[in-house]
Amino acid sequence: MTRAASVYPSDRLVLREVGLRDGLQMVKTWPDTHAKLDWIQREFAAGVRHFEIGSFLPSARFPQFVDLRKVAAKAAELRGLHSIALALNERGVRDALAAPVGEIALVVSATEAHSLANQNRGRAEALELIRQAVAARPADGPLISAGIAMAFGCSISGPVPQAEVLKLCAALLDAGVDLIGLADTVGHAGTNDVGALTNAARAMAGDVPICVHLHDTRGMGIANASAALDAGCRVLDGALGGLGGCPFAPGATGNVVMEDLAFLAETKGFATGIDLEAMILVREILATSMPGEQLHGALARAGPLERKGQPA
Repeated sequence: MTRAASVYPSDRLVLREVGLRDGLQMVKTWPDTHAKLDWIQREFAAGVRHFEIGSFLPSARFPQFVDLRKVAAKAAELRGLHSIALALNERGVRDALAAPVGEIALVVSATEAHSLANQNRGRAEALELIRQAVAARPADGPLISAGIAMAFGCSISGPVPQAEVLKLCAALLDAGVDLIGLADTVGHAGTNDVGALTNAARAMAGDVPICVHLHDTRGMGIANASAALDAGCRVLDGALGGLGGCPFAPGATGNVVMEDLAFLAETKGFATGIDLEAMILVREILATSMPGEQLHGALARAGPLERKGQPA
């Protein structure tokens, strides 16, 4: 079994909490280190095992991630927790390789315009950075994953042909990444789009897991997540309270709500191992430390259902 298969087993659904990274990219206030660690510990206790904990970005521009190394070190003490950190340039990759993280996430955009806006480099250069990261990783080093931003449509360049995304998938597989992400960065996708691209990417990727990363910009997040599950996707991203958005993508708003995503999975027969009531209570940390940020989520408003006589 490969290391990637042990972290992302094909016979189990993995829900990844990305609120500590994607969720904090555009906020005006954010949790301090203590609150972040409390967030991780409480959500871990509720059953979540995969956390994207921050970005190795310049602290002058993104002070919300200045404590990433401290957060990574503490997260590493939780046995069974898989931590992920984003890197967008060579320095970020070096810093990530020196940190106790289980996975380094890199990005290539489906459009040249977003690539230049997001990373200040074209797609060919972004792919080369990913190849370099794979080559630089030691044998016992972290997983290397790559997300395709704007995979379902771009708010700068418009529609994105599926063939263009699959071309990038092929390049990433050739580079040797351990996981490929398909990101609906600005919420352009509908269920047919998600199902078709997920099916096509999975057929191409073989044993390499495909993660679907959805934003709820137009209220389609949960429906699109259901379509991804129906298409065989077994790795999905969500953010507590629906936080999130890309500062370099016009019109980008929050991720699909993690609590609602877990509830969806349970209703479709997937055993997530997540205590939904405990998850909802973790939102208290966000409400206290980020009082100006709007939290989303139908489950938090209505509460989880009691399913007597049925498996969790």
